[in-house]
Amino acid sequence: MEQFGIGQPVRRKEDVRLLTGQGHFTDDMVRPGMAHAAVLRSPHAHARIVAMDVAAARAAPGVLLVLTGADAMADGLGLLPVQVEVPGVDGQPLWCPPRPILQSDAVRFVGDPVALVVAETRAQALDACELVEVEYDPLPSVTDTAAALDADAPVIWPERGSNLCVHWSSGREAEAQAAFAAAHRTVSVRLVNNRVVGNPMEPRVALGEWDGERWTLTSPTQGVVRVREGLAKFVFKVGLEKLRVVSPDVGGGFGLRGKIFPESAMVLWAAKRLGRPVKWLAGRTETFVSDPHGRDHATEAGMAFDADARILGMKVDTIAAMGAYLLDFGPRVPTVAGGRIQGTVYDMQAVNVQVRCAFTNTVPTDAYRGAGRPETAYVIERLLDQGAAAFGIAPEEIRRRNYVRPDQIPYRNCAGNEIDSGEFAATQDQALALMGWDGFAVRRAESIARGKLRGRGIGYFIEASGGQPAEWSRIRVTEAGEALVHVGTFSHGQGHETAFAQLAHAKLGIPFDKVRLVQGDSDLVPSGGGTGGSRSSQMGGVAVTRAASMVLEAARRLAAERLECAEADIEHHGERFTIAGTDRSVTWGELAAGGALDEQLVYKRSTECNFPNGCHLAEVEVDPETGVVELVRYAAVDDVGVPLNPMLVHGQCHGGIVAGIGQAMLEHTAYDPEYGQLVSASFQDYALPRAADVPDLMVGLNVVPCPSNDLGVKGAGEGGACGAPPAIIGAVCDALGVAHLDMPLTPERVWQAMRRAAE
Repeated sequence: MEQFGIGQPVRRKEDVRLLTGQGHFTDDMVRPGMAHAAVLRSPHAHARIVAMDVAAARAAPGVLLVLTGADAMADGLGLLPVQVEVPGVDGQPLWCPPRPILQSDAVRFVGDPVALVVAETRAQALDACELVEVEYDPLPSVTDTAAALDADAPVIWPERGSNLCVHWSSGREAEAQAAFAAAHRTVSVRLVNNRVVGNPMEPRVALGEWDGERWTLTSPTQGVVRVREGLAKFVFKVGLEKLRVVSPDVGGGFGLRGKIFPESAMVLWAAKRLGRPVKWLAGRTETFVSDPHGRDHATEAGMAFDADARILGMKVDTIAAMGAYLLDFGPRVPTVAGGRIQGTVYDMQAVNVQVRCAFTNTVPTDAYRGAGRPETAYVIERLLDQGAAAFGIAPEEIRRRNYVRPDQIPYRNCAGNEIDSGEFAATQDQALALMGWDGFAVRRAESIARGKLRGRGIGYFIEASGGQPAEWSRIRVTEAGEALVHVGTFSHGQGHETAFAQLAHAKLGIPFDKVRLVQGDSDLVPSGGGTGGSRSSQMGGVAVTRAASMVLEAARRLAAERLECAEADIEHHGERFTIAGTDRSVTWGELAAGGALDEQLVYKRSTECNFPNGCHLAEVEVDPETGVVELVRYAAVDDVGVPLNPMLVHGQCHGGIVAGIGQAMLEHTAYDPEYGQLVSASFQDYALPRAADVPDLMVGLNVVPCPSNDLGVKGAGEGGACGAPPAIIGAVCDALGVAHLDMPLTPERVWQAMRRAAE
């Protein structure tokens, strides 16, 4: 089989550059005359700004510029945009508060930006921030999501009158009520989907330049087009030609990078004002208090069953924290985005989900790996575990009774989306075999002999991956015989340089090493949806393949003209086009002279998304003396359609699983309830998973091709974040013999649960 073809486990070509220190990141860049910016942030969760004096800061050594919200208003800068709409149950649109890039009247979370200081060095800018005198009038704050809508909760936006952003319903409320009325048995659960901080390896950074005609922003993103459009249209109110956005290598994204940030606007604004390039770099604590957070839901849910433990209906009531302001997609994540896969892989139609998006005095929330789908799967899987206990049947059995069957596919789920492929029971069986599920009793006995409690859990998920059903690609062949692949998606760790090279090589025959990816520059990539929602292979990959087909057709025509023969007589083999039965040939490079081989297209898909899914299994050991949980065994089988590169897919599976392990076991975003301080704003207080926290991960694939795209692919990057939390929580509850525990499973929380159970 072709070494670099589709389906081959090709090593990532970008890794040599990145692992040998040859990566090129935004903070590596030093421009002539470059100044450095620092942002003064609110120390209060909620306060009025009474007065601000920047005179001492302006007079400090090395300071070049101090800018405030009043300056932004005077210069006519616009508000940061919210680019989604969520319909409310009352027919009213969501309520969107105004968000300037610097606050001048009030601050609403610890870290809210109030001033920008620009100096010759970063140290001078940081020092001068301490000289800005701000008089605050502290106000009561609310950081507890479950309490944000209480009648006595402090109101963050008085002009709104409450902390409600929007109340969304999935519909079918009457059907769900009827299902519960007819139920043989019902179960319920109250749970918290804990707030997490994405923490990419590379902190956020922005470099702004003004050349007298237009701006250039260099910054890590998940796609330059949306960032360019948002800043140009909403903040600076100029045409797109006035702004270029460039993203070099990016050290992680997880959904957080795709946003329009105030600091991006600040450095551009300051660069024009100053006439010099301006760079801002976040420290790690600044990352904690200014990057968007994820999740943060308080949920009550119930599920109704018939006498055979088949699901009749489900009701979910969630309060979802938005933070103090709305980011680009914030209110869409727990409502429309998560709502697309309500019911997940189970045959249930009488489902009603109510979500009240609430303002809190916290960092705004937005998309984080999975973006609504992990939260949805978590609720359903926890309810199914309660149902299994209520009926006295195994957790795998209650799921097997309720999976959508192959003969029901295509299956229109309760949100109205058509699931076009999937073998859910078979995927579960494959995962059980990979795990050695039937050998659990022996492993549990061994654990007991060592004084440990052992439990196992299961988490099945489905995703709606994709979104933004259009993508742009261009392929240009050079006279050196290279293929330059331009595409509007963006790689921030997924391996696009490798996967897209495999696609182009398979179609064109141009050597794998002579295919180069061009991305992350709005001058070279004028359109495209970026990378998010696991859309790159199904959108960018298909666009690349179709553009390659156009280039190949053009090359055949040119070869026939050049060799003076009929096009039907042209044979293509690798780098050459030959007249059949002769030795007369021409190369890709010869045909490409004068830019003759240059094709582009916009691929538009008929469906918004497709539905990768998977079954994840976990086994844990719990120390009954300390409450320490160890994840000792983990298996997962995912259906990602046709894998373009199994090595890349397994890497994405591993990354998603580790993200899910972090949320389930370690990551605790803690706010002080009285003063609203983020008390877990460093790695001393916020625990990310390390290698020792992760067992050997047994991963497999159930290849069920997707019928809605040319390559048969489905998304692959976010499944682990959906499957791991319910599997791990279910395992710990099984070990302890309790109904439910909230994430994260800190030793204290587990120990207290054991004490309560003993009493």
